[in-house]
Amino acid sequence: MELRHLRYFIAVAEELHFGRAAELLGISQPPLSQQIQALEEELGARLFERTNRRVALTEAGRLFLVEARQVLAQVGQATEVARRAQRGELGELKVGFTSSAPFTSVIPEAIFRFRRAHPDVQLEVHEMVSRDVAEALLNGRIQVGLIRPLPLPESLVAVELFREPLVAVLHADHPLATDPAFDAGLHLQALAAEPFVYFPRTAGTGLYDQLIALTHEMGFSPRITQESHSALTIIGLVAAGLGVSVLPASFTRMQFDGVVYRTLLDPSATTAVWLVRRSDERSPLSRSFIRMLTA
Repeated sequence: MELRHLRYFIAVAEELHFGRAAELLGISQPPLSQQIQALEEELGARLFERTNRRVALTEAGRLFLVEARQVLAQVGQATEVARRAQRGELGELKVGFTSSAPFTSVIPEAIFRFRRAHPDVQLEVHEMVSRDVAEALLNGRIQVGLIRPLPLPESLVAVELFREPLVAVLHADHPLATDPAFDAGLHLQALAAEPFVYFPRTAGTGLYDQLIALTHEMGFSPRITQESHSALTIIGLVAAGLGVSVLPASFTRMQFDGVVYRTLLDPSATTAVWLVRRSDERSPLSRSFIRMLTA
């Protein structure tokens, strides 16, 4: 039995006339009669009572009509679901992001637009450090990642979404914070003798390696005296007077009492947010999400 047999049957059942049903279906009457007869033989039941003057449904035909309509409706629904999924309108999308990403307006606004444009998509977002985002992409646990720069395997493709300056995070009473000469910013070298509050080497944030590379470029190594996996905790420890730090400028949205931010003026003192995917990622949902972020 094929779907066309159900369509033929429903057309005859609704018209109760083989000629009109054949015309609606765009076929001639003899093949339609043959297909209905083949359907009855397959079912082992007469679906129509036929006379020279009329066509009527049998009891078996009446009950079969209800089921046939349901089958075709379900097929139509399944077809629409598949088409919407292919267009990226349905399904599940899993996104991993580094904790600093939501502090920029670009990413939350893009996620909001995506949710509004795709209300039937189940969007799962998972906060991770950048290294774990890359690992989750490789393992197929997420489809799209938002990270700070770090070395990636060839199987992952990165696109830079935006670049932002790094800022010095200082206690409000620090001389570099109170001196008006530094209101417009300062050079990283000015922090060479300061104790740093920063991420541990093992945190996998991507920012640790950037700080080490920058300070080596400036001719010193940072003296990290306090460590935390959380950027917010780092800012809090600076507010407690335990040292200075360097973070992406997007964190200046976090206003802490006792903390002042100063832009680093060194040309290389910038960081970026990358959108990362597997090189073989082809799902319509991920493509739609990526288009919205990179538009």
